[in-house]
Amino acid sequence: MKEASSSLLSFPGQTRDILTQILKEWAQSLLAQAIEAEVDEHILRHQDLKDAGGRRLVVRNGHLPEREIQTPLGQIPIKQPRINDHRLDADGNRVRFKSGILPPYLRRTKSIEELIPWLYLKGISSGDFSETLSVILVKNAAGLSAASVLRLKEGWKDDYKQWSGRSLRDKRYVYIWADGIHFNIRLGEDDRMCILVVMGATVDGDKELIAVEAGYRESTMSWKQLLLNLRDRGLTIDPELAIGDGALGFWAALEEVYPKTKRQRCWVHKTANVLDKLPKNKQAEAKRLLHNIYLSPSKAEAEKAFDRFLEVYGDKFEKACECLQKNREEMLVFYSFPAKHWKHIRSTNPIESMFATVRLRTKRTKGCGSSNATLMMVFKLAQCAQKGWNKLHGSKLLADVIDARFVFIDGVKMNAAA
Repeated sequence: MKEASSSLLSFPGQTRDILTQILKEWAQSLLAQAIEAEVDEHILRHQDLKDAGGRRLVVRNGHLPEREIQTPLGQIPIKQPRINDHRLDADGNRVRFKSGILPPYLRRTKSIEELIPWLYLKGISSGDFSETLSVILVKNAAGLSAASVLRLKEGWKDDYKQWSGRSLRDKRYVYIWADGIHFNIRLGEDDRMCILVVMGATVDGDKELIAVEAGYRESTMSWKQLLLNLRDRGLTIDPELAIGDGALGFWAALEEVYPKTKRQRCWVHKTANVLDKLPKNKQAEAKRLLHNIYLSPSKAEAEKAFDRFLEVYGDKFEKACECLQKNREEMLVFYSFPAKHWKHIRSTNPIESMFATVRLRTKRTKGCGSSNATLMMVFKLAQCAQKGWNKLHGSKLLADVIDARFVFIDGVKMNAAA
C-alpha cells in the first residue's frame, strides 16, 4: 500500500510539460482573438463607405486557408479572416488589407522565450498586451491598437462572466478540493486578498474546475458566498468529501452550505506546518515519522504512527505536537474512501500543481497588481490546464462511494449492512 512520498510533499507538476501546453494553447487563443479584433476594427472604421448601389465596400469574406507558424513551443495553427475591399487606390488598383499583427508570409516567430514572463504576468493588461503579441509575432504589431486590446480584455471578462454564471444542475461532484491561492503581487490595497479556487471530481472521475473567485482565504464570508453561489446554480447535492488546508475559513462555510460533506485536511500543508515548528536538524527524521502516518495501510496503524510521533517529540517540541494533534480525526478521513483514491484526496495537490508554475513567475514581481487582471489570468490558466487533467485512478469506484449500500474501511469496499 505504501507509495513514494516525495510527490505528495513537493506539489509536483504533471508528468508532461503542462507549462508548454498552457503557453502554446494560450498563445494560439490570444493570437486568434487579436486578429479577429483587428479585422473587426478595420471593417468598423470603413463601414460608411458604400458603392453606388448602397453596398458596403469593405466586408468580411470568410477565412484564408489555415497556416502554421513555427515557434519554439511547436507549430501554432492560425486561420486569418479574409476581407473583401472594393476600394481603389490612386493608381486604380484594388486596396488590400494587410494585417499589422500577422504579416502574409510570416512562418517563424522571434524570441518566444521572452513571451513566458509576459504571458503569465502582463498578458492581460492593456499597456502590455501589445508587447506580448509583438514578442509572439513581429516587432511593433501595428494592428493591435488600444481599441482592439480593450476588445480582447472585454472578451475575457465576458468569458469569465458566462462561465461563473453557468448552470450546475447536471453536475455532481464526489470530491472537491478548495484552496486560497496567494501570489506575490499585491491585489490592490489589501494584501490579504487571494484567489479562491474549487476543483471537483465527477462520478466519472473527471477533474473539473468549479469556481475561481477573488476573496479572502480565511474569511468564512468569502467562502460562504462562493459556496452559496454554487448551490444556487444547481449544485445542491453535498459532495462526499472536501479536501483543504486547516487554516481556511472554507470549513465553517462548508458546514453551513454542505453539512453532510466529510472533511479531509491536507497532509502537505500539515507536514509543512509541523516541520516549521521544529529545528532544522530534527526535520528530516520528523518528516519520516509523518510519512509513516499517512502512508500506513490502515487507520489503526496510522493511529499508532501518530502516537509514536507525539511520544518522540512531545516533551521538547510541544508546539509541533499541538499542531499535528489539531484536527487529528480529520487528517485520517481518507481511510474511509477507496485506497486507489488516497493519493488524490490526502492533499490539495490538484490545485497546488496547477498553480506551481504561476507562482514561480510571480515571485519576483513587485508593487501593486490588479485583482481583476490576476483573476482573469488565473481563470484562463486554469481553463487551459484543465484540458490536460487526467481522470482519477480507480474512477469506477466513485459510483460505489456515492452508493449507500457500500462503505469503505481502510480503503476496501464493504457492504454497509455487514
